[in-house]
Formats: sequence, C-alpha cells, structure tokens
Amino acid sequence: MEPNTEAEAIKPRPDYPPRTPPPPKKPPSPPPPQIRLGPSSLPHRQRSGRGGRPVMRNRQGAAWSLEAQPWAPGKGFTAVADRLRKWGLTAPDCLEDLVRHLVATVVADGGRHVSLHLAEQDGQILLLAFSHQPQLPDLEADVLSRLRELGAGSCGTETAVDGRQVWAVLDLTA
Repeated sequence: MEPNTEAEAIKPRPDYPPRTPPPPKKPPSPPPPQIRLGPSSLPHRQRSGRGGRPVMRNRQGAAWSLEAQPWAPGKGFTAVADRLRKWGLTAPDCLEDLVRHLVATVVADGGRHVSLHLAEQDGQILLLAFSHQPQLPDLEADVLSRLRELGAGSCGTETAVDGRQVWAVLDLTA
C-alpha cells in the first residue's frame, strides 16, 4: 500500500500542537508567625484619651451628653435618677438639687453642650459635670460651698484646657 500523500498532509503531526507544561502551582503560604507572650506583649494599663487618666473599672457607670440649654439640669436629673433606679439603688433626697446645681454651673460656662457622668461604688455615687468650653468665665465663689450645703460628702472643681469639671460624691441611702 502506498501512503496517501493527501491524507498524510491533512493528518496532524504527533508533535503538533506543542505540548505546553501545566501552569505552576501556587506555592504554599508561609506559616503564621509564632506569637510569644512575654512581659513586653502583655496589655498595658488602659488610659483615657485626655491627659492619660485611668479608665473607670470595676464599677457601674453612665454618661450623657446634653445641650447647654436651660432645661439641661432637669434632663440630667431625670437621667441620673432613672439609671440609679435601673441599678436597683435608692437615690438620696438631695440628689435632684445637687444634679441641677452641678449641671447649671457648667451650662453657665457657655458652649454648645455639657457632659454628665455617673459612677457608683461601695455605696457612694460620683457625679461629674463637664463644660467642654475652652475659654472659661470665672467660677462663682460659692459653688463648692453650695454643693456641700446640698448634701455632697465631698466635691471639687478642676479646670483643664478643654473645659471645667465640677464633681460631687454622695452617700446612698440604705
């Protein structure tokens, strides 16, 4: 038999198409780094953003931001009384007057808003009002004595570059 030249010409050669190698496999990812716990990797003591003061721990706390308006003292008292009730604590009788005086003091500093903070520990509550007003007017001379008259066990004020803080500590009734 003679080879058919036409059939041979149409028949593909055995090396056509050229055999291409398969694409390379993705190399395995390296193992994650080993985490070693040493003294330098332990968490640091938490600090707040302002002045490096410690963060409140191991006690109940709450905070509210209020507009610096004439109604802010009443709204602040309502928020504090509701939170104490939620925690199952009995508010002292002097609480309303004291909260109203604290908030009214920082509202008088001017500004757009004030903060009211509440913390409870060991049968006492701490109330802190913050003005957020950098340029502060002079504080009335009788603010701290008035807080004492209203029933604060201790009280104080602190002026910082970002506002004035006025605080009072009260004993809870049993």
